[in-house]
Amino acid sequence: MRKLSVRHERFPIRGVFAISRGSRTVQDVVVAEIEEGALRGRGECVPYPRYGESVDGVIAEIAARTDEIATGLDRRSLQEAMPPGAARNALDCAFWDLEAKRTGTPVWRLAGLPEPKPVVTAFTLSLASPEAMGQAARENANRPLLKIKLGGEGDLARLEAIRAEAPLARLIVDANEAWTAETLPKLLPEMARLGASLVEQPLPAGRDEALSRVSHPVPICADESCHTSADIEKLVGRYDVVNVKLDKTGGLTEAIKLIDAARAAKLGVMVGCMVGTSLSMAPATLLGDAASFVDLDGPLLLAEDRPHGLRYADGRVFPPAAELWG
Repeated sequence: MRKLSVRHERFPIRGVFAISRGSRTVQDVVVAEIEEGALRGRGECVPYPRYGESVDGVIAEIAARTDEIATGLDRRSLQEAMPPGAARNALDCAFWDLEAKRTGTPVWRLAGLPEPKPVVTAFTLSLASPEAMGQAARENANRPLLKIKLGGEGDLARLEAIRAEAPLARLIVDANEAWTAETLPKLLPEMARLGASLVEQPLPAGRDEALSRVSHPVPICADESCHTSADIEKLVGRYDVVNVKLDKTGGLTEAIKLIDAARAAKLGVMVGCMVGTSLSMAPATLLGDAASFVDLDGPLLLAEDRPHGLRYADGRVFPPAAELWG
């Protein structure tokens, strides 16, 4: 018989993590564990208020599946039993981890994915004044890929300060829905001039139709506008790339489907994350081969990580050890 447990954990952030919607110094995560005899599968998720999620709500969603898991609910039936989101992500990843331990086969092979290799990951610079962001860029100028959190007014000055201090880094610009249809035509050419490689979610989800009416001098990536494979059809013509995050898709299972659907629609792929520990990042590292951009720096933004955490070196993130996940 399988036994489910779920718990809330808190991890201090290194400094302050700030985006257009607010800032925080501590990250809350939820961990689900499924036990089968001596074996234990783990999955971590990050509840996100932007999507109507809370720690207590996600814990309740997961705990509500206790009896079903004990009587036979598995990863495949989970996809219909729960909606996409953080709660399903934690359970989906716990099921994958358990299956890997039970069969002695790594998750990448179980899922039919290529063997994961180290990949370049973005490192995020939090939203701040141009001067502070320029200083942060100077301190991280040796990293090959920087992700820049912007917030509307003053964004051009921020990016100019960053580019001056990190002239060789590739840049992902993430507006987190903070731009408007009026400012978009002015800002996109400036992003191209300053050498941005990608602009992520410039307009609010649900109000992004203007993207189909402007030129894209820099590829535009859907984040808040794309959760699952069901969203792909409405993104064509507006976006060039989709950001695949397991907390949005509801786990690795749907993330693989989303990538397949994006490729079929000739959209590029970015693999991203919420701020979380290495346990949260580990399943997403298996998707790096399919992505043009990888943003799995969550543990680097924390003051401490889990034991057996992911290895980061030379701007790259390495696949997880079996002691961590998968």
